[in-house]
This record gives sequence, structure tokens and C-alpha cells, in this order.
Amino acid sequence: MDGDALTYRDYAAFARMSADQIARDCEVQTFHASGPGGQGVNTADSAVRMRHVPTGIVVVSREERSQLRNRERCVEKILDICRRRARPPRPRKATRVSASQKRKRLEAKRARGKVKQLRRRVDGE
Repeated sequence: MDGDALTYRDYAAFARMSADQIARDCEVQTFHASGPGGQGVNTADSAVRMRHVPTGIVVVSREERSQLRNRERCVEKILDICRRRARPPRPRKATRVSASQKRKRLEAKRARGKVKQLRRRVDGE
């Protein structure tokens, strides 16, 4: 599945999955986290980047010093994104342009045309 081809129903199915099921579908990369944390962050590959293969969602967690907790945090983030994308789109209400708006638009076009006409070169003199 491609990230662009998924519908809100597909994301709803992923949102209903358990954290373990989501984690099984992920590619995991670990790396040195930057920022606060001192030795606990600098000496270990505690930061985690996770890519959920079926949806293409990529998340990063470097909040915790523990790689295990960062993995859990990544899965939570993926589930949260799936829940947000699972909401069905709001139906569009058809609207019409009001008569006064049409009139204003045409008046503005006429005024612009007059300004451009005044810029033209005068013939015959």
C-alpha cells in the first residue's frame, strides 16, 4: 500500500490494531539522540526512528533515555496519527456565489480594464 492511496477506512483499521501488531509492521532505526540527557543520551543509541511500512508514516522519539521506552513512544505516535487520519472527511456543502459578489467582481474587472486602457498610447497626435 502507498501512503497516498490509503483512505480513512484503511487508517481506521490500523488504529484498531494493538501496539504489538503495529510494531511488527515497522522498520526501526536507532541513533544517538542530541539535546539534554548527558551521558545517558550520548553513549547509547537511545533515539528511535520508526517507519510503519504499510502506511509510510515515519516518527522519531528521543524524549526518553531508554531505547525501549522510545520504541513504545514511537508506536504510540503511529497509532495517534492513524486515529487522526481515520476520521471521515466532512461532506462538502454546495454553495453559490451571491449576486452582490458577482456584481462586485465584474465592477472590479471593469475598473481594472479602464486603468489598463488609460495606460495605452494615444493615437493620432
